Amino acid sequence: MRTAICPGSFDPVTVGHIDIITRASKLFDKVIVAVLVNVEKKPWFTINERIDLLKKATIGIDNVEIAGFDGLLVDFAKQNNACAIVKGLRAVSDFEYEFQMALTNSKLAPDMETMFLTTSSEHMYLSSSIVKQVGLWGGDISPFVPDCVHDEILMRIRQRSKLK
Repeated sequence: MRTAICPGSFDPVTVGHIDIITRASKLFDKVIVAVLVNVEKKPWFTINERIDLLKKATIGIDNVEIAGFDGLLVDFAKQNNACAIVKGLRAVSDFEYEFQMALTNSKLAPDMETMFLTTSSEHMYLSSSIVKQVGLWGGDISPFVPDCVHDEILMRIRQRSKLK
């Protein structure tokens, strides 16, 4: 069985994330969406909330599992017998950082491949940060997030906007 890891912070999940996950699920027997604890970021959603949102958003993609992790991505990948890490790229600006990480991961785990999937053109501009920014200013986030989690994400954005 060929397993891939699709890592990210997913704070919150977007339709761009789901695009990459769906496409990866067609290339591998199993895709583990790995929700990371990133100490450099201050997430709006807890790790458990992000996992729950992703579980709802990936219902119907039978070969996808959702899991949280902290630590080195290559260690998580090895623990799950993965042969590849799948990363989504929106623009050239993403590539430099992701390429650096891929080279580092290949030094730590020489047998681990990193695969880059370019996002579909309709999602190239989209990020979790944009979703939060649009929502904070009262804009419509419905084109940017999966319908099944829209209300939960909008509720959190409204909670955050009251704190400002």
